[in-house]
Amino acid sequence: MDNKCHCIGPRRRWFQWTSTLVFLLLPWLEIDGRSLLRIDIPGLRLYLFGQVLRIEELYFVLLAALIFVLFFLLITVVLGRVWCGWCCPQTTLSDVAEWLARRLGLTVRHNRFHGTPGRKILLQGIYLLLAFLVASNLLWYFIPPRLFFVRLFSLDLDPAAWITFSVIALLVYFDLAVVRRLMCSDFCPYGRFQTALVDKATLTLHLPENKREQCIECGSCVRICPMEIDIRRGYQVECTNCGRCLDACRRVMARQGKPGLIRYTFGQHGEGAKGLFNPRVLLPAVALLVLLTILGIALVDRPVASLKVSVSHTASPRTLSRGRIATFFNAWVNNRSRQRAVYSLQARQKKSGAPLQIKGPTRAKLAPGENRRLDFVLVTPNNKARTVEFILIDQQGMEVSVAEAYIGTAR
Repeated sequence: MDNKCHCIGPRRRWFQWTSTLVFLLLPWLEIDGRSLLRIDIPGLRLYLFGQVLRIEELYFVLLAALIFVLFFLLITVVLGRVWCGWCCPQTTLSDVAEWLARRLGLTVRHNRFHGTPGRKILLQGIYLLLAFLVASNLLWYFIPPRLFFVRLFSLDLDPAAWITFSVIALLVYFDLAVVRRLMCSDFCPYGRFQTALVDKATLTLHLPENKREQCIECGSCVRICPMEIDIRRGYQVECTNCGRCLDACRRVMARQGKPGLIRYTFGQHGEGAKGLFNPRVLLPAVALLVLLTILGIALVDRPVASLKVSVSHTASPRTLSRGRIATFFNAWVNNRSRQRAVYSLQARQKKSGAPLQIKGPTRAKLAPGENRRLDFVLVTPNNKARTVEFILIDQQGMEVSVAEAYIGTAR
């Protein structure tokens, strides 16, 4: 019989480190000189994997947020607390904190460190540096990393950024130094929420009833558990499904030439993959697929440029010769493409299609993602109420965006 232990711990650690590196490096990556993922609060735009979404396009973000919620719900129903043990940043921080403590020769019992005072002080210094890194990383999603460090070391960060950075750093340090596993066992609401969703489709980590008599009561699964629970007592809300007990059991049983007793199964009674075919899984899966399709179509059909036009509130219409009326307008042109583009602005009556005269800047050369304001005057033959269409024309003479405005006196 093959007595080799097939442990999953290395795979869990690989996943944690990979996801952590992705989160750390993502703000540094750029496409055509633009951040891969960043929220530009002063510019009211979101850089999203090559796309630049302005505030008027935040319905994309809302749709993406709804997709994320459905995806998270689906993952919770299917994989249970695997999120907690494998993916959650809190778990990763706790694992790193305890790994660092052990590397310094400290022991961890009941969520507290035991060892010499000098080593504890050194550990707290390392935690401060780690908290600094985490706080910086979160701000990189709002301030470009290089610019962040320039402003940080020159003490030129905005007050809001200083406050955010300080609060996050202090919270992360407190989490590393004091809270850690207590967040999972006592404070995090996700475990309680997930408990209500457990059904025959949920992946659970447990000791099956038909394997209990084979347990040799070595206690390895209890000693290795970071949450300090006994999986032999059945399903417990504190279990994060990290799989450490599974590996410990496999190592002990492998020395006897036997397979491990603890295992992952779909459903607490081992219903298997067939348990996935139930309404609690299929309904959110179908809804998720529909929303992904809608988002994909919306992104494909998204125009390469946008145009917003409004009557100026700072200048009143003026009467010109021959009864003509000059109406002052403000326009905002946004280049959504990934190349520089030149756009020109034209106007026409909506009902008849007759062209109207524009005086002022009507041509703009925009960099990718750039948004520019144009102030101009629209000349109409009289002051009759009418709906005017403003057309944005690209370099090839194609209409890329149309905006409407209502001018003149009421009929």
